[in-house]
Amino acid sequence: MDLKEKLKLKRFIRPLLKLRGRHTELVSVYIPVDYDVIKIIQQLQEEAGTATNIKDARTRNNVVDSLGKVVNHLRLFKRTPPHGMAVFAGNVSEKENKVDIQVFSIEPPVPISQKIYRCDQYFKLDILEAMLDEKDFYALILVDRKEATIGLLRGTHISVLNNMTSGVPGKFKAGGQSSQRLERLIDGMALEFYKRIAEFCNQQFLPLLKDLKGVIIGGPGHTKSEFAEELNNEIKKKIKGIFDVTYTDEAGLSYLVDAAKDIMVEESIIEEKAIVEKFLTTLAKEPSKASYGKEEVKEVLNLGAVDMLLVSESLEEEELETFTDLGEKYGSKIHIISIQTKEGQQLRELGGVAAILRYPVS
Repeated sequence: MDLKEKLKLKRFIRPLLKLRGRHTELVSVYIPVDYDVIKIIQQLQEEAGTATNIKDARTRNNVVDSLGKVVNHLRLFKRTPPHGMAVFAGNVSEKENKVDIQVFSIEPPVPISQKIYRCDQYFKLDILEAMLDEKDFYALILVDRKEATIGLLRGTHISVLNNMTSGVPGKFKAGGQSSQRLERLIDGMALEFYKRIAEFCNQQFLPLLKDLKGVIIGGPGHTKSEFAEELNNEIKKKIKGIFDVTYTDEAGLSYLVDAAKDIMVEESIIEEKAIVEKFLTTLAKEPSKASYGKEEVKEVLNLGAVDMLLVSESLEEEELETFTDLGEKYGSKIHIISIQTKEGQQLRELGGVAAILRYPVS
């Protein structure tokens, strides 16, 4: 997810967080990738029928009307968008005696993997909020001959994209030529399963290569390495580690993350250190091409002089948006720096904002 997408998502979420229903009347709908829109419409129409049994008349009317708004909105789409869709509807009026049912929708920058319908006093936004934890993500792939689970790690949030089974039988233990033929057949079935998993991964991750931080593969025995050879070369280049993990179901994803934790932390730290060190080197050797401090950096941003903008995550949200908006406006490369490293703390002490310039500014 690039900064523009991240800010768009943040601006979509922010006003919805403030809305509260008088009862459980705010509708949240998550439509996963490749799910049929017509089926969702039919399900919501059934929910609207069920909602007519709600005892409180005002809540009943608001839920039914909200579901109607969502259904009408979904009819505008012939198919589900590539990343799925999140739709919210409810009474947003602040006046007790007035009803104003509004619908809000977004195709998020990260694929939705869960189908959810929820009525509550607040909109269910935690899935979208989890997408904001990190601008990048790791692909998690667990595989053996019988099962594969593909997931995403974004920040601290693990989500499942798919669980696949092969139907490949276990190893044949009896001897003889017939058993050897059977073993070859089994090996061929396993290879076809690996290719099927790889094709799913290629479809999911190739369009998101710019945000794909790395690929982590796990599973028992040698099957995980055999599978890795079937991936697209661009995805193969992103492999950061292959680990022994006993479980290949959804629960195994957490074990895989634990196994790869050192690699992921180290990589993130190295990248941040390199960015801040580049700024500090520029400041020392070419001070006219470096700037730091909020007012100073804002001034050179407005001149269109900033090549690389470093923004500390310690800034207030509004300040963060102000600087990233300016950076985007003038085509600057923007890096949000954590405070978990010594270099990140140095940036915070310099005012939380720094820049490497395209040309000297006196």
